[in-house]
Amino acid sequence: MSKAIIIGANSYIARNLYIVMKEIMPDCNVCLYDYAQTHADSAEAYTSIKILEKESVEKIDFDCDAVFVFVGKTGSMNGFEDSNTFVDINEKALLNILNEYRKQNSKAKIIFPSTRLVYKGKDKPLTEDSEKEFKTVYAINKFACEQYLEQYRNLYGVKYCIFRICVPYGTLIQNASSYGTAEFMISKAQKGENIILYGDGEVRRTITHISDVCTNMLEGAFSDLCINDIYNIGGENYSLKEMAELIASKYGVQVDYVKYPIEAEKIESGSTVFDASKLEKLGIKARHKYTDWIKEEVI
Repeated sequence: MSKAIIIGANSYIARNLYIVMKEIMPDCNVCLYDYAQTHADSAEAYTSIKILEKESVEKIDFDCDAVFVFVGKTGSMNGFEDSNTFVDINEKALLNILNEYRKQNSKAKIIFPSTRLVYKGKDKPLTEDSEKEFKTVYAINKFACEQYLEQYRNLYGVKYCIFRICVPYGTLIQNASSYGTAEFMISKAQKGENIILYGDGEVRRTITHISDVCTNMLEGAFSDLCINDIYNIGGENYSLKEMAELIASKYGVQVDYVKYPIEAEKIESGSTVFDASKLEKLGIKARHKYTDWIKEEVI
Protein backbone atom coordinates (compact mmCIF):
# COMPACT_ATOMS: atom_id res chain seq x y z
CA MET A 1 0.00 0.00 0.00
CA SER A 2 1.33 3.43 -0.98
CA LYS A 3 1.46 6.34 1.44
CA ALA A 4 1.49 10.02 0.51
CA ILE A 5 1.31 13.32 2.34
CA ILE A 6 -0.06 16.62 1.08
CA ILE A 7 1.33 19.80 2.64
CA GLY A 8 -0.79 22.85 1.93
CA ALA A 9 -3.83 20.59 1.73
CA ASN A 10 -6.38 23.42 1.67
CA SER A 11 -5.07 24.92 -1.57
CA TYR A 12 -6.91 24.75 -4.91
CA ILE A 13 -4.71 22.11 -6.54
CA ALA A 14 -4.31 20.10 -3.34
CA ARG A 15 -8.05 19.79 -2.73
CA ASN A 16 -8.61 18.64 -6.30
CA LEU A 17 -5.60 16.30 -6.12
CA TYR A 18 -7.04 14.63 -3.03
CA ILE A 19 -10.28 13.90 -4.91
CA VAL A 20 -8.41 12.45 -7.91
CA MET A 21 -6.13 10.43 -5.66
CA LYS A 22 -9.05 8.84 -3.87
CA GLU A 23 -10.58 7.90 -7.24
CA ILE A 24 -7.55 6.37 -8.97
CA MET A 25 -5.56 5.26 -5.89
CA PRO A 26 -8.25 4.25 -3.36
CA ASP A 27 -5.81 2.14 -1.32
CA CYS A 28 -3.27 4.95 -0.89
CA ASN A 29 -2.91 6.16 2.70
CA VAL A 30 -3.01 9.97 2.57
CA CYS A 31 -2.13 12.39 5.39
CA LEU A 32 -2.96 16.08 5.07
CA TYR A 33 -1.29 19.16 6.57
CA ASP A 34 -2.08 22.87 6.49
CA TYR A 35 -2.36 25.97 8.66
CA ALA A 36 -6.13 26.01 9.27
CA GLN A 37 -7.56 24.11 12.21
CA THR A 38 -9.65 21.85 9.95
CA HIS A 39 -9.52 20.63 6.36
CA ALA A 40 -11.62 22.68 3.94
CA ASP A 41 -13.54 19.58 2.80
CA SER A 42 -13.59 17.84 6.19
CA ALA A 43 -11.18 15.13 5.09
CA GLU A 44 -9.80 12.83 7.74
CA ALA A 45 -6.14 12.34 8.65
CA TYR A 46 -5.61 16.10 8.80
CA THR A 47 -3.10 17.88 11.04
CA SER A 48 -2.82 21.62 11.57
CA ILE A 49 0.76 22.93 11.38
CA LYS A 50 2.58 26.25 11.21
CA ILE A 51 4.92 25.81 8.28
CA LEU A 52 7.34 28.57 9.35
CA GLU A 53 7.87 27.10 12.82
CA LYS A 54 10.38 24.24 12.89
CA GLU A 55 8.80 22.67 15.98
CA SER A 56 5.46 22.50 14.17
CA VAL A 57 6.98 21.10 10.98
CA GLU A 58 8.30 18.22 13.09
CA LYS A 59 4.69 16.96 13.25
CA ILE A 60 4.90 15.97 9.59
CA ASP A 61 5.49 12.25 9.10
CA PHE A 62 7.86 11.90 6.14
CA ASP A 63 7.80 8.10 6.31
CA CYS A 64 5.94 7.85 3.01
CA ASP A 65 6.35 7.38 -0.73
CA ALA A 66 5.46 10.85 -2.00
CA VAL A 67 5.34 14.36 -0.54
CA PHE A 68 3.14 16.86 -2.39
CA VAL A 69 4.10 20.43 -1.52
CA PHE A 70 1.33 22.94 -2.21
CA VAL A 71 2.31 25.57 0.33
CA GLY A 72 2.51 28.89 -1.45
CA LYS A 73 1.24 32.40 -2.02
CA THR A 74 0.40 33.41 -5.57
CA GLY A 75 0.06 36.77 -7.24
CA SER A 76 1.78 39.30 -9.45
CA MET A 77 1.73 42.89 -8.21
CA ASN A 78 0.98 41.89 -4.60
CA GLY A 79 4.32 40.10 -4.48
CA PHE A 80 6.02 43.50 -4.53
CA GLU A 81 3.73 44.96 -1.87
CA ASP A 82 3.99 41.93 0.42
CA SER A 83 7.47 40.68 -0.43
CA ASN A 84 8.34 39.40 3.05
CA THR A 85 5.32 37.11 3.11
CA PHE A 86 6.04 35.88 -0.42
CA VAL A 87 9.61 34.96 0.52
CA ASP A 88 8.49 33.34 3.78
CA ILE A 89 5.63 31.25 2.38
CA ASN A 90 7.12 30.46 -1.02
CA GLU A 91 10.77 29.86 -0.09
CA LYS A 92 11.40 29.52 3.64
CA ALA A 93 8.51 27.08 3.96
CA LEU A 94 10.08 24.71 1.43
CA LEU A 95 13.46 24.96 3.17
CA ASN A 96 11.82 24.03 6.47
CA ILE A 97 10.18 21.04 4.78
CA LEU A 98 13.46 19.94 3.18
CA ASN A 99 15.39 20.18 6.44
CA GLU A 100 12.80 18.16 8.37
CA TYR A 101 12.61 15.63 5.51
CA ARG A 102 16.38 15.22 5.77
CA LYS A 103 16.28 15.04 9.58
CA GLN A 104 13.81 12.14 9.37
CA ASN A 105 15.97 10.35 6.75
CA SER A 106 13.01 10.25 4.39
CA LYS A 107 13.25 8.45 1.05
CA ALA A 108 10.03 9.93 -0.34
CA LYS A 109 9.84 11.76 -3.65
CA ILE A 110 8.95 15.43 -3.28
CA ILE A 111 6.42 16.69 -5.83
CA PHE A 112 6.57 20.43 -6.39
CA PRO A 113 4.34 22.60 -8.64
CA SER A 114 6.08 25.43 -10.47
CA THR A 115 4.84 28.01 -12.95
CA ARG A 116 4.91 29.27 -16.55
CA LEU A 117 6.12 32.59 -15.17
CA VAL A 118 9.73 31.37 -14.98
CA TYR A 119 9.89 31.46 -18.79
CA LYS A 120 10.63 34.31 -21.16
CA GLY A 121 7.61 34.36 -23.43
CA LYS A 122 8.13 33.22 -27.02
CA ASP A 123 6.03 32.73 -30.15
CA LYS A 124 7.08 29.07 -30.23
CA PRO A 125 6.56 26.18 -27.79
CA LEU A 126 8.73 26.34 -24.68
CA THR A 127 10.75 23.34 -23.53
CA GLU A 128 11.95 22.94 -19.97
CA ASP A 129 15.35 24.36 -20.99
CA SER A 130 13.95 27.45 -22.74
CA GLU A 131 15.18 30.92 -21.77
CA LYS A 132 14.09 32.13 -18.34
CA GLU A 133 12.91 35.57 -17.25
CA PHE A 134 11.59 36.72 -13.89
CA LYS A 135 9.27 39.72 -13.90
CA THR A 136 7.64 39.19 -10.51
CA VAL A 137 8.61 38.23 -6.96
CA TYR A 138 6.41 35.14 -7.32
CA ALA A 139 8.28 34.01 -10.44
CA ILE A 140 11.69 34.24 -8.78
CA ASN A 141 10.26 32.53 -5.66
CA LYS A 142 9.26 29.51 -7.75
CA PHE A 143 12.56 29.34 -9.61
CA ALA A 144 14.46 29.62 -6.32
CA CYS A 145 12.49 26.64 -4.99
CA GLU A 146 13.36 24.64 -8.08
CA GLN A 147 17.02 25.37 -7.37
CA TYR A 148 16.69 24.48 -3.68
CA LEU A 149 15.35 21.06 -4.62
CA GLU A 150 18.28 20.42 -6.96
CA GLN A 151 20.78 21.65 -4.35
CA TYR A 152 19.34 19.31 -1.71
CA ARG A 153 19.39 16.46 -4.22
CA ASN A 154 23.04 17.13 -4.98
CA LEU A 155 24.10 17.45 -1.35
CA TYR A 156 21.74 15.12 0.51
CA GLY A 157 20.20 12.82 -2.09
CA VAL A 158 16.70 14.30 -1.83
CA LYS A 159 14.38 12.94 -4.56
CA TYR A 160 12.06 15.32 -6.34
CA CYS A 161 9.89 15.92 -9.39
CA ILE A 162 8.97 19.45 -10.50
CA PHE A 163 5.88 20.11 -12.63
CA ARG A 164 5.58 23.47 -14.35
CA ILE A 165 1.93 24.42 -14.82
CA CYS A 166 0.78 27.05 -17.30
CA VAL A 167 -2.93 27.91 -16.86
CA PRO A 168 -5.12 25.42 -14.97
CA TYR A 169 -8.89 25.68 -15.21
CA GLY A 170 -11.94 23.96 -13.80
CA THR A 171 -12.54 22.30 -10.45
CA LEU A 172 -13.85 19.03 -9.05
CA ILE A 173 -14.99 20.82 -5.90
CA GLN A 174 -17.57 23.58 -6.19
CA ASN A 175 -15.89 26.07 -3.88
CA ALA A 176 -12.30 25.28 -4.85
CA SER A 177 -11.51 27.52 -7.81
CA SER A 178 -8.17 28.65 -9.22
CA TYR A 179 -9.55 32.19 -9.66
CA GLY A 180 -7.44 32.16 -12.79
CA THR A 181 -7.85 33.24 -16.38
CA ALA A 182 -10.86 31.12 -17.37
CA GLU A 183 -12.60 31.65 -14.03
CA PHE A 184 -12.20 35.42 -14.33
CA MET A 185 -13.79 35.34 -17.78
CA ILE A 186 -16.67 33.16 -16.60
CA SER A 187 -17.36 35.26 -13.51
CA LYS A 188 -17.82 38.32 -15.72
CA ALA A 189 -19.95 36.52 -18.31
CA GLN A 190 -22.22 34.89 -15.74
CA LYS A 191 -23.11 38.35 -14.45
CA GLY A 192 -24.01 39.44 -17.97
CA GLU A 193 -20.91 41.62 -18.16
CA ASN A 194 -18.56 41.82 -21.13
CA ILE A 195 -15.20 40.07 -20.78
CA ILE A 196 -12.29 42.52 -20.69
CA LEU A 197 -8.91 41.69 -22.21
CA TYR A 198 -5.76 43.78 -22.24
CA GLY A 199 -4.20 44.51 -25.62
CA ASP A 200 -5.40 42.48 -28.60
CA GLY A 201 -5.81 39.19 -26.71
CA GLU A 202 -3.46 37.38 -29.07
CA VAL A 203 -1.03 36.14 -26.39
CA ARG A 204 -1.24 32.37 -26.13
CA ARG A 205 -1.26 29.96 -23.19
CA THR A 206 -1.27 26.22 -22.60
CA ILE A 207 -4.44 25.54 -20.64
CA THR A 208 -4.95 22.32 -18.68
CA HIS A 209 -8.04 21.00 -16.93
CA ILE A 210 -7.42 20.47 -13.22
CA SER A 211 -8.18 16.75 -13.58
CA ASP A 212 -5.25 16.44 -15.99
CA VAL A 213 -2.98 18.55 -13.79
CA CYS A 214 -3.68 16.27 -10.82
CA THR A 215 -3.51 13.02 -12.80
CA ASN A 216 -0.20 14.02 -14.40
CA MET A 217 1.31 14.86 -11.01
CA LEU A 218 0.10 11.61 -9.48
CA GLU A 219 1.38 9.49 -12.36
CA GLY A 220 4.74 11.24 -12.14
CA ALA A 221 4.90 10.90 -8.38
CA PHE A 222 4.62 7.12 -8.50
CA SER A 223 6.67 6.53 -11.66
CA ASP A 224 10.28 5.42 -11.38
CA LEU A 225 10.93 7.18 -14.70
CA CYS A 226 9.98 10.59 -13.35
CA ILE A 227 12.74 11.55 -10.96
CA ASN A 228 15.01 14.50 -10.17
CA ASP A 229 13.84 16.52 -13.15
CA ILE A 230 11.49 19.25 -14.37
CA TYR A 231 8.47 18.62 -16.59
CA ASN A 232 6.02 20.88 -18.40
CA ILE A 233 2.42 19.74 -17.98
CA GLY A 234 0.70 19.85 -21.34
CA GLY A 235 -2.82 20.62 -22.46
CA GLU A 236 -4.30 22.68 -25.27
CA ASN A 237 -2.99 25.92 -26.74
CA TYR A 238 -5.34 28.89 -26.92
CA SER A 239 -5.05 32.63 -27.28
CA LEU A 240 -6.78 34.64 -24.56
CA LYS A 241 -9.04 35.96 -27.31
CA GLU A 242 -10.08 32.42 -28.31
CA MET A 243 -10.73 31.47 -24.68
CA ALA A 244 -12.82 34.57 -24.09
CA GLU A 245 -14.85 34.30 -27.29
CA LEU A 246 -15.94 30.74 -26.49
CA ILE A 247 -17.20 31.82 -23.07
CA ALA A 248 -18.73 35.04 -24.39
CA SER A 249 -20.65 33.11 -27.05
CA LYS A 250 -22.14 30.78 -24.46
CA TYR A 251 -23.36 33.59 -22.23
CA GLY A 252 -24.32 36.08 -24.92
CA VAL A 253 -21.84 38.78 -23.95
CA GLN A 254 -19.05 40.55 -25.81
CA VAL A 255 -15.28 40.71 -25.49
CA ASP A 256 -13.91 44.23 -24.92
CA TYR A 257 -10.26 45.10 -25.56
CA VAL A 258 -8.62 47.81 -23.50
CA LYS A 259 -5.15 49.29 -23.30
CA TYR A 260 -2.73 47.62 -20.89
CA PRO A 261 -2.30 49.43 -17.58
CA ILE A 262 1.36 50.48 -17.35
CA GLU A 263 2.31 48.09 -14.51
CA ALA A 264 0.41 45.13 -15.98
CA GLU A 265 2.17 45.60 -19.31
CA LYS A 266 5.58 45.66 -17.64
CA ILE A 267 5.06 42.28 -15.99
CA GLU A 268 3.24 40.59 -18.90
CA SER A 269 5.21 37.49 -19.90
CA GLY A 270 4.01 37.25 -23.49
CA SER A 271 2.92 33.95 -25.03
CA THR A 272 3.74 30.89 -22.93
CA VAL A 273 2.90 27.72 -24.82
CA PHE A 274 4.39 24.53 -23.42
CA ASP A 275 6.20 21.75 -25.22
CA ALA A 276 5.18 18.81 -23.03
CA SER A 277 6.88 16.08 -25.08
CA LYS A 278 9.31 15.26 -22.27
CA LEU A 279 6.46 14.16 -20.01
CA GLU A 280 4.41 12.67 -22.83
CA LYS A 281 7.30 10.34 -23.73
CA LEU A 282 6.73 8.77 -20.31
CA GLY A 283 3.11 8.11 -21.28
CA ILE A 284 1.83 10.98 -19.14
CA LYS A 285 -0.36 13.52 -20.93
CA ALA A 286 -3.49 15.66 -20.72
CA ARG A 287 -6.78 14.40 -22.14
CA HIS A 288 -9.53 16.93 -21.36
CA LYS A 289 -10.75 19.53 -23.85
CA TYR A 290 -11.60 23.14 -23.07
CA THR A 291 -14.58 23.13 -25.45
CA ASP A 292 -16.08 20.14 -23.64
CA TRP A 293 -15.68 21.94 -20.32
CA ILE A 294 -17.40 25.03 -21.69
CA LYS A 295 -20.22 22.89 -23.09
CA GLU A 296 -20.74 20.45 -20.23
CA GLU A 297 -19.26 21.78 -17.02
CA VAL A 298 -19.79 25.53 -17.03
CA ILE A 299 -23.30 26.46 -15.88
